[in-house]
Amino acid sequence: MLLNIMSPTAQNAVIASLIFLFFLFLSKIFTTHVFHLVLKIFSKTNTEFDEKILLSFERPLRVFFVAFGIYAALLYLPFDAGLQLLITKFFRSVIIVLTTWGLYNLQDVHSIFFKKIQEKLNVQIDKILFPFISKFLRVVTIFFAFTIIAQEWDYDINGLIAGLGLGGLAFALAAKDALANIFGGMVIILDKPFSIGDWIKTPSVEGTVEDINFRSTKIRTFAQALVTVPNSTLANESITNWSRMGKRRITFYLGVTYNTPRKKLEKCISEIRTMLENHPEIHKETIIVRFEEFGESSLNIFLYFFTVTTAWGEYLRVKEDVNYKIMEILEREEVSVAFPSRSIYFETPLPGEAKDSQHNIKERIN
Repeated sequence: MLLNIMSPTAQNAVIASLIFLFFLFLSKIFTTHVFHLVLKIFSKTNTEFDEKILLSFERPLRVFFVAFGIYAALLYLPFDAGLQLLITKFFRSVIIVLTTWGLYNLQDVHSIFFKKIQEKLNVQIDKILFPFISKFLRVVTIFFAFTIIAQEWDYDINGLIAGLGLGGLAFALAAKDALANIFGGMVIILDKPFSIGDWIKTPSVEGTVEDINFRSTKIRTFAQALVTVPNSTLANESITNWSRMGKRRITFYLGVTYNTPRKKLEKCISEIRTMLENHPEIHKETIIVRFEEFGESSLNIFLYFFTVTTAWGEYLRVKEDVNYKIMEILEREEVSVAFPSRSIYFETPLPGEAKDSQHNIKERIN
């Protein structure tokens, strides 16, 4: 009844608004009920591949309902054919953008996909390839979306590519550093000096590798600072990968006092060697415990061995345990650890001392 008393223009506007509100309502229904129901169904499957894809397209699907509502409402209005064609082009471009958005969000799905290939083909794919290839696929997806939208608006892609070819040299000169970082990233990927999660040390930074992209590598230091190193710099530096150690070395000198009897020194050395050979967290391949030299103020025992673990925290724990056991052996044998000392002799007696006595002062340096 109300529509009958309105003008045709007002009627069209009201109906178009109702169409838009209807699709906006559908968007709410989809968000609160349908999507969560479908997500719950997929979560019960054995694979998380479908669930990840659905989550990647969640927000683009929400926007799609709103965009389709606007498109349907505008098509209902009595626009001329040229304007309706323009509206259709806009809507098709929006569909391309939303599809690209969903594909862009598929980074986690890429990792799952590569892991599935690794399991099926029984091949080992380095973890550092996952983020790098995912970012590469994102760039390719955006490029194809750009070309499709350009063709939708009747732009000559061949002319654009030719123009890029003519300006390629100027672009290369202007983006020299960026290209150097891209090639540096490729060198790192192909050479594989480290992987995600490895503990590395370079002349500029030391820490755990968190991510690598086309421009840089992100390394988390032990002070929890995130350092971003350009790939071109990292590719030209020496890299020590501590995570790829099969074992971790411990070596030091243990100095005991000069008044230690030979028998007790031999027994201490033998017991320390036996303790290391029987220690479950010490590598059995190389264990050296030898009385090496007569030091300036101590008898020096040389220790050289390796821990089974390479993790920094575990390494320190094993080293601490070994030190406690060495102290226990020395205490049991009543052998004292020496500390640096120096003897100074005065040819001229000090005041108050007998002239015919030689004075000896020991200066102890801690």
